[in-house]
Amino acid sequence: MRIPAHSVCTAIRDDIVAGVFERGSRLTEEVLARRYGVSRVPVREAMRTLEAEGFVSTRRHAGACVAEPTAQEAADLLEVRLLLEPLGAARAAQRRTEAHLKVLRGLVRLGQERARAGHSDDLRSLDGWFHETLAQASGSAGLTALLTQLRQKIAWMYAVEPAAKPVESWAEHGAIVDAVARGDAERARTLTAQHTERSTSAHRLRFPGDGGRAGRVVAVRTSQHSVNMASGRN
Repeated sequence: MRIPAHSVCTAIRDDIVAGVFERGSRLTEEVLARRYGVSRVPVREAMRTLEAEGFVSTRRHAGACVAEPTAQEAADLLEVRLLLEPLGAARAAQRRTEAHLKVLRGLVRLGQERARAGHSDDLRSLDGWFHETLAQASGSAGLTALLTQLRQKIAWMYAVEPAAKPVESWAEHGAIVDAVARGDAERARTLTAQHTERSTSAHRLRFPGDGGRAGRVVAVRTSQHSVNMASGRN
C-alpha cells in the first residue's frame, strides 16, 4: 500500500516537534524510510515540504538536517501569532457556521469545568482544539493552514507554562465565542488580541541561545506514532 507523502510529512514534523530528532541532526532518506516503513519517494517529498515550512534545512556537505532557528526567529513567531490569531477570530465572526459555534461552546464549557476542577493536564489540549476550531471557523483554508503551521512551530520552540488563572483564561475564551456568535468582528478581534498577548508571557524558549543560536534539547527517543505499523514498503 502506498503511504501518501503528507502522512510521512506529518509523522516527521510531529517527531521534530516532540524532540525525537535533535536540532541540527542529520535526516537521511534511508533512515527515515526505514523508521516509518515507507520507500524513499514519499520521504523525499515530505522533506521538501518540511524545508519550505522551516523545520528542515539543507547544508552543504551535510545534506538535510533539522533546522536550528535563532532566538530572534522564535520571537518573530509570537509576533506573527499576535497578528494572525485576531484576524482569524474576526473572520470567524463573519463566516462561522452553527456547527462551529456548537463545537466552540462545547469546548468552552468543558474547559471551564476542567479549570474549576483544577484539571490542568486537560486544559492544554482543550486550548489547542479551541484555537484550531476558531481558525477553521474563519472560512479561510489559507489562514487556517498558516495558523496551524505557526502553532506547530511555536510548540517546537517554546514550552508553555500553565495559565496562572485558568478560570479567567477560559472566561476569555467564552467572551470570544460570544462575540463570534453575535457576528461582532471587531470585538472578536480585540478580545483575541488581548487574550493572545496575555498568553505570550507564559512562553519559555526551549533552546536558550548561545550567540543567538538555540541550544540542544535532550531528545525524546520514542516516536509519537508510526506511519505504517506493518512496516511494509510502498
